[in-house]
Amino acid sequence: MLNGLVLTANRVVAGFSLWSVAAGGWALAAESQAYVTNLKPTGQADLDAALKSSSDLLSLQATHAVGPFALSGRIRNDYDRLKTALESYGYYEGTVKITLHRDKSKDAVQMDGLSPALSSWIESVPDKEKITADISVEKGPLYHIGSVKLVDDKNNGVVDLTPKQKAAFTLKPGDTAVAETVLGAGGTLLDALREDGHALAKVEKPQAYLRPQTRTLDVVYPVTPGPVLNIGAIDISGLKRVHEPFVRRQLTVKEGQLYQPSKIDAARQDLSGLGVFSNVGVKDGSTEPVNGTMPLDFTFKEAKRRAIGAEAGYSTDLGVRGGVTWTHYNLLGNAERLKLTALVTGLGGSAQQGLGYDVYADFFKPGFYSRKQNLSVRVEGLRQLFWSYRQTAILVRAGLTRQIGKYWNVNFGVSGEQEEIEQFGVTRDYTIGSIPLGATFDNTGLGNPIEPATHGIRANVNVSPSISLGNKGSGTSFFAIMNATASYYFDLKHLGISKPGRSILAIRGTVGSIQGATTYDIPPDQRLYAGGSATVRGYRWQGVGPQYGRTRYAIGGTSLDAGTIEYRQRLFKSFGMAGFVDAGQVGSSSSPFTGTLRVGAGGGVRYYTPIGPVRIDVAVPLNRAPRGDKWDLYIGLGETF
Repeated sequence: MLNGLVLTANRVVAGFSLWSVAAGGWALAAESQAYVTNLKPTGQADLDAALKSSSDLLSLQATHAVGPFALSGRIRNDYDRLKTALESYGYYEGTVKITLHRDKSKDAVQMDGLSPALSSWIESVPDKEKITADISVEKGPLYHIGSVKLVDDKNNGVVDLTPKQKAAFTLKPGDTAVAETVLGAGGTLLDALREDGHALAKVEKPQAYLRPQTRTLDVVYPVTPGPVLNIGAIDISGLKRVHEPFVRRQLTVKEGQLYQPSKIDAARQDLSGLGVFSNVGVKDGSTEPVNGTMPLDFTFKEAKRRAIGAEAGYSTDLGVRGGVTWTHYNLLGNAERLKLTALVTGLGGSAQQGLGYDVYADFFKPGFYSRKQNLSVRVEGLRQLFWSYRQTAILVRAGLTRQIGKYWNVNFGVSGEQEEIEQFGVTRDYTIGSIPLGATFDNTGLGNPIEPATHGIRANVNVSPSISLGNKGSGTSFFAIMNATASYYFDLKHLGISKPGRSILAIRGTVGSIQGATTYDIPPDQRLYAGGSATVRGYRWQGVGPQYGRTRYAIGGTSLDAGTIEYRQRLFKSFGMAGFVDAGQVGSSSSPFTGTLRVGAGGGVRYYTPIGPVRIDVAVPLNRAPRGDKWDLYIGLGETF
């Protein structure tokens, strides 16, 4: 056994765990000396970055100048620090040379950084004159891993691993002796052991034995798997107004279940997503097994129960939309959410004839008769004065959403609406009942819908069988509204031309159809329309599709299709830009892809805030409809899709 070493990881340099590094320095002297440092590149970018991060001469030269003794100590420390960086990349025979010279000196005398006279030489340099420190590093031969052993002292040195655990331990003879790889292999093995129920498993820092004759490093990992444990008693603390039985019903881990850190943390995140806690923590409840189990302690800090907010948006077609919201996040003690909203709409929009309002109350109850099932109820009163029609309505909706898979949700409910609509000078009353059914798929990995997606797919399919009861000039009709929308997000990093999350191609497609009734048998607000940010930008809301003569009055239709291609580019830290092309059409038959196709194009800027991007888009129509807008501006929070 030659040159026994023990690997440690008490310092991280440029993202890599390194062997232990000595640190030191002296107090500042009364007089100080300024200096500059030049580090000669080795030709290996990642190693150069580690050397730069390891060097105190480089990292501290921009701080206050130091005295001669402090500077000479910093120089001598750099030898060890740079040698450590070399060893962390597998170069155990590398050398470090540091030489110093005076910038304005007429002689070419250089001082070796290891010279006993270093401090005196530095002291002889005039205060106003800088010293230059030149650092050169010779890598030497690259070492590789020799033998690799796992040793369990509590089991006569034998470590019994399952095939899955062996696969997790990726280090093998012949690998380069890089510290990150050596230490990382122990970490992945520990994760695999704990994920298989070894709650008290330990993988100690490895011992390394340097063999210069073969230029290899033999590594020994002390491993203690410990017993396989199940989850024991679950303790819950910190609750004040949230009911403990509700929290326990929402827990996705149970007593007696195999101890697995990934599932335990998923349970913690799931509880955090309820919106009533500012912090959720979980830790082992004991340092020793309890009857073959490991207890868990969940701790909670409740968030504020009430909040007042504002909502605002603007587009040239729909005008200004703004108002206030009041939200209670724990109404009955089971994370029920009540949101009251009052908005003024339609100020100054090209698709509007006057001011309207939208007032509603939303009630949301998670865990309704099932942990994966949520109840939502809305009562709403609204008035909208579009060019196409004027509407005053009261709506009541209730529905259940149930998670049926990692990415899938289904929803079903009932809806009732009493409304008065004026269109083309004729006023009619409608009483509408419907049974909306739908399914959604989302693998973008985002819990916040305002946060921009960078990968994955979002899709939804909805069918709403409806009945419109005759009342005050309107007949009775039965119809079914069907629509589907899908969005796809592609990160250009996969083409090797962008950093992750910086350049995104977003594609959206929508198709809709109404079956069972003709256009004029369907209440105007239930018909299909296109135009605006949800379908075709550059055309005002309801500006795409059949029009009444050559006016700006939209009739609506019974089929719709639309598509968007959008390129999104992040700029710097907080800014971004986008360019897009939209196209769509609305037809009078129930078959999509009929009608006059309208195309719009434009671009915009983004300002990224902690709650989502502020979006400003401008779009123009490429084949403008009669009396259509020449351009449209859209301002809002979050991307359009």
